Amino acid sequence: MKLFKKAISLALVFALLALSCVSLASCGDDGKYTIGICQLVTHDALDAATQGFKDAVIEALGEENVTFIEQNAGNDIPLCNTIATDFVAKNVDLIMANATPALQAAASATADIPVLGTSVTEYGVALGIKDFDGLVGGNISGTSDLAPLNEQAQMILDLCPDAEKVGLLYCSAEANSKYQVEEITRILIDKGIKEENIKEYAFTDSNDVAAVTTVAAENSDVIYVPTDNTVAANTEIINSICLPKKVPIIAGESGICSGCGIATLSISYYDLGYATGEMAVKILKGEEKISKMPIQYVSAEKATKKYNKTNCDALGIAIPEGYTPLG
Repeated sequence: MKLFKKAISLALVFALLALSCVSLASCGDDGKYTIGICQLVTHDALDAATQGFKDAVIEALGEENVTFIEQNAGNDIPLCNTIATDFVAKNVDLIMANATPALQAAASATADIPVLGTSVTEYGVALGIKDFDGLVGGNISGTSDLAPLNEQAQMILDLCPDAEKVGLLYCSAEANSKYQVEEITRILIDKGIKEENIKEYAFTDSNDVAAVTTVAAENSDVIYVPTDNTVAANTEIINSICLPKKVPIIAGESGICSGCGIATLSISYYDLGYATGEMAVKILKGEEKISKMPIQYVSAEKATKKYNKTNCDALGIAIPEGYTPLG
């Protein structure tokens, strides 16, 4: 009798676990999957990455077999933590973290559910990994939006040859923005710009973008902005300050450039998201283990030189051959 009762109890336990799996998420056992998407903020680059990700997953698995739970943090970094925790509670099959703070939140929330980052510049910096070799390990991988910084630095010299003072405008709360600024500083010094003529102008969030940008515009001949999400969400404000002061901006990606820049060497964020989606499919179908998937980088050959015709005309800047106008 005791053995019979124990068997019944075990059966009930397994039944409850199965029901829990169905209620919280699909668990992928029946070829259906639930994916949580945490996007830091709405702007062209991140929107394109999310769309590319979804398209790749749907094309491979079928729209009827995948449910996306999309959450946007509205550039509220602490909210990313709440979103990631909710995904874990729902036991989603995979988390796609769009932008560095979203990745950091997902990494803190779970060590079990696969987490794929996208629109993340440097994973070693984002996750505090020393001597990063391209493989995170554990439950994390993804794609990097690291642009060819050397070529972007050269744009400053090519398009603004008379500029002496270079301002670097970015959000200090975004670790990968700081990383890009440090790298571009080193590259500019190597190219002959005096270190004392390169100055950082960092704002903490959207509230002080206007004030910091004003100081930067008043003290710079040209401004460089990296792939920074807070900048991307505030290009109208930045443009309204810099353009009247005749200060050109070289941008880290095309969305920022279309809003406030004159030129950029940018990757396709749609393609970046699509590549992330292809990685997700391999993980969900059990074709590859995420712990063995290195971070994927976009080759410099796939980056495109683009320019903002409206701003270039307003500033009287002639764009050389090889640049494509932003659409």
